[in-house]
Amino acid sequence: MEMGGLTTYAVFFLTSVGIYAIVCLALNVQWGLSGQFNFGIVAFYALGAYTSAILTGPPSSTYLGGFGLPLPIGLIGGMIVAGLLGLFIGLICLNLRADYLAIATIGIAEIVRLFLKNEAWLTNGVRGVPGIPRPFFNSGYFELGYLALVLVLVVVVYLLIERARLSPWGRVLRAIRENEDTAAAAGKNVVGFRIQAFVFGAALMGLAGGLYAHFIGFISSEAFMPEVGTFLVWVMLIAGGSGNNRGAILGAFAIWVLWSGSEFIISQVLPASLTTQAGALRLLLIGVLLQVILLTRPAGLLSEEGLYRRGRTAQADPKSHRRMVR
Repeated sequence: MEMGGLTTYAVFFLTSVGIYAIVCLALNVQWGLSGQFNFGIVAFYALGAYTSAILTGPPSSTYLGGFGLPLPIGLIGGMIVAGLLGLFIGLICLNLRADYLAIATIGIAEIVRLFLKNEAWLTNGVRGVPGIPRPFFNSGYFELGYLALVLVLVVVVYLLIERARLSPWGRVLRAIRENEDTAAAAGKNVVGFRIQAFVFGAALMGLAGGLYAHFIGFISSEAFMPEVGTFLVWVMLIAGGSGNNRGAILGAFAIWVLWSGSEFIISQVLPASLTTQAGALRLLLIGVLLQVILLTRPAGLLSEEGLYRRGRTAQADPKSHRRMVR
């Protein structure tokens, strides 16, 4: 089906927002619920993308692949590999303080990126993996069909994390985030709960990476740079509201609007000879925006405090409370 230019861009934009929303929700599990400072998001994202591409891609004489498995198997495989990396990091790093954990995850993410870049027998190196299957492509409804798939997965992930947040498991995570000594004194296995949350978030980041690979149809190590795969996701979550799942989705939408809009504005303002410097200027603008948000709305556009304030208000109203309990 042929779509106009504006419609095509709108579908592309919303699909990108949906993929980033899943990454933000995953980071909200790790940071918003359990207070773990993961600065290696892009590593889990890239592993999910490469795993799904290898499992579902066509045969190649230059790198591993050609399994031709269905899309769901590729996405699940990406989640498993990303989750296993999260488990590996969790077993050796989650006893560290938050700032040390951030440094450790930065280093591991860089190791993963260089591994994917240099192990050509596995990933085709800097030439990247082409020909990744795109579902619904032959039907002529690829853009709309893939947007629908991404939106459905966003809803499923949101409901899953929201259910986990309200469960006893989620309450223990928040207790560990606020004061892990008190949680340990209450008999909770602090390291065990932190590992569970870290692996859960890592697997969801792998899912988002797999969706990205099948959306674009081509991946290379250059597509998984920290400034876009990690820094931008942190800005989205902080801007939207850490600890609030709706805030995570709103932040992904708002920051992607600014990120995409800044590309258009800068391309119109700067001369062609300076377009290569535009990427650094966009990062500077996003950094300034982050400072403004931290100064004016430190809890984000939809704060976690507001979430629980609404909950208390509902409990004060017997009718609303009964509806919530049901």
